[in-house]
Amino acid sequence: MTETIIETSGLSKSYTIGERSITVLEDISLSIQTAEFVVVSGNSGSGKTTLLSLLSGLDRPNAGSIRIAGNDITALSENALAPMRNELIGFVFQAFHLIPSLSALENVMFPAELRRDPDAKKKAMALLERVGLRDRSLNTPLQLSGGEKQRVAICRALINRPRLLFADEPTGNLDSGNSREILRLMTQLHKESRTTLVMATHSLDIANQADRVVHLKDGRLVAGQGELS
Repeated sequence: MTETIIETSGLSKSYTIGERSITVLEDISLSIQTAEFVVVSGNSGSGKTTLLSLLSGLDRPNAGSIRIAGNDITALSENALAPMRNELIGFVFQAFHLIPSLSALENVMFPAELRRDPDAKKKAMALLERVGLRDRSLNTPLQLSGGEKQRVAICRALINRPRLLFADEPTGNLDSGNSREILRLMTQLHKESRTTLVMATHSLDIANQADRVVHLKDGRLVAGQGELS
């Protein structure tokens, strides 16, 4: 029996720049099931990054609701939302967002240390070994290639064994070889752990591997294009 892990209703987001109001997302209603791999597709500026930021609690909507595992996160204070994000959600960014002064190992450990996990170092090293970076664990981000940085970012996102993993164009800054490796790694980990994976991308190759594709156009979901054959 499938379980709905994300449900949105009437989700809208706009920004005010000077005297102008710019609507980025409008009236988004969406359900995502546990262990599903969902791709959010659309052209640049369609609202993909904003949608992932709202679904993961990194940003807040102007209207509508977002329920994660039955909890309405739009009703939570930042103090209540922060630990929930750290425990339930992992996020992989296109630009990696690693802490420059920390080693690869320390970057991966960081979310687990926030939970005071006594096994943070052991878990981080096991993840780095899994992605072939054990020998790079003491290197800082400046000493790593783009593909290595993204593998570190994936390990960091997974260390707390989140139920939800969001990835915003995770291969956008990588060459084709590294892109294939990162995609293979993420889909393999998704299948093994049954983590729900929501990925924003305009890559047809990635979309063809998803359970479902939802399309955004000018901040709205495009009806009738959700399923892949």
